[in-house]
Amino acid sequence: MHTRTSVRAWAVVAALGLSATTPLAAAHAEGAGPSTGTPTGNPSGTPTGSASTAGSPGDIVTSEPSSFHPLPGQPTNTRAWKIHYRSTTAKGEPNTVSGTVIVPQDGRKGPRPLITYAVGTVGVGDHCAPSAGFPKGTTLEANLIQQLTLRGWAVAVTDYEGLGTPGDHTYTVGRAEGQAVLDAARAAIRLPGTGLGKDTPVGIMGYSQGGQASSWAAELHGSYAPDLDVKGTATGGIPGDLLKVAKFNDGLYGSGLIFMAAIGQNAAFPELNLDSYLNPEGRKLIGALRNSCVADGSVLGSFKTIASMTTKNPLEQPDWKQRLNESRVGTVKPDAPVYQYHALGDELIPYSVGKQVREDWCGRGANVEWHTVPVGEHVSGVITQSPFAAQWLAERFAGKGARSNC
Repeated sequence: MHTRTSVRAWAVVAALGLSATTPLAAAHAEGAGPSTGTPTGNPSGTPTGSASTAGSPGDIVTSEPSSFHPLPGQPTNTRAWKIHYRSTTAKGEPNTVSGTVIVPQDGRKGPRPLITYAVGTVGVGDHCAPSAGFPKGTTLEANLIQQLTLRGWAVAVTDYEGLGTPGDHTYTVGRAEGQAVLDAARAAIRLPGTGLGKDTPVGIMGYSQGGQASSWAAELHGSYAPDLDVKGTATGGIPGDLLKVAKFNDGLYGSGLIFMAAIGQNAAFPELNLDSYLNPEGRKLIGALRNSCVADGSVLGSFKTIASMTTKNPLEQPDWKQRLNESRVGTVKPDAPVYQYHALGDELIPYSVGKQVREDWCGRGANVEWHTVPVGEHVSGVITQSPFAAQWLAERFAGKGARSNC
């Protein structure tokens, strides 16, 4: 591999994952941290029955002690739990999703804010789930999450549907992601020992895949989870139009995302029958990606075209187009203010795609504070904007009015 290609491939790793990945040799290792409390539900920490036995969306199925480390062994003065909780699929059926709840141990009395945090792309293998990396200090996005816990905020981090639980991860399926994000907040509030309650103010935050997920959560809040006291959403690098993002990346160093998204859409909608479109090379690639995190997955999939992996392009078929368009962002007005940002030089998710989300939301009367990141690209966008996004959420928690610049 040429040096330039290698650099670009690793840029994808940083930009899309925003997360260190578990080495392949540890692909099936458990991510359990030290036991520091008493589990609820099944002590093994794994779901013991169908999701329907858990009750309502956001109900806890199981919980067990975990730990939160931005770097290996780094102390954070927090208490953490790995949870399995009830949520809902894109088709409206009950499911079980895993995640992590993190609460600062700072002696704070009374209600504290809660952030339900949507991570960027980590891959589609179960061992890539954020809950697997937090105890080991291998999730780089934990450094951004630590900015929130240092403010005294609790954080709920969903693993998303099928990431760390049975079945393929429904990667890029907006409705499933948004519901998992909202239900993670519900689960954190209902989890014993967190000190959270019905009066807990909630903020939604995410970037890249997390930008899609957090945006869908913002749009779904009023209809799906009105019980949550959502004060605002900070979201960036939004892949608001999957067809445009796929066309932009086809055959380039971000093309692995297209094939991961195909796995995710097919997981949510098996009738799409992805396998029927694949040629032998495509089947080999999809098989490898199913057990890959973003680092190895991006390298495996980079510079491959859809045409070279298929006998017929599924994205040109009406049923695939319909499902991808169902995950568009901007079709519903968020009922709480939004802080949205996008890097002008984003090399993976076109600036025009993020700007269109802003225009669609503004056209529907949403309260949107839009920021163009003039210098940098995809990964630097979240690094430079994360402190500003957190401060914006702090102002919402303080009851200050949001300034729309639609």
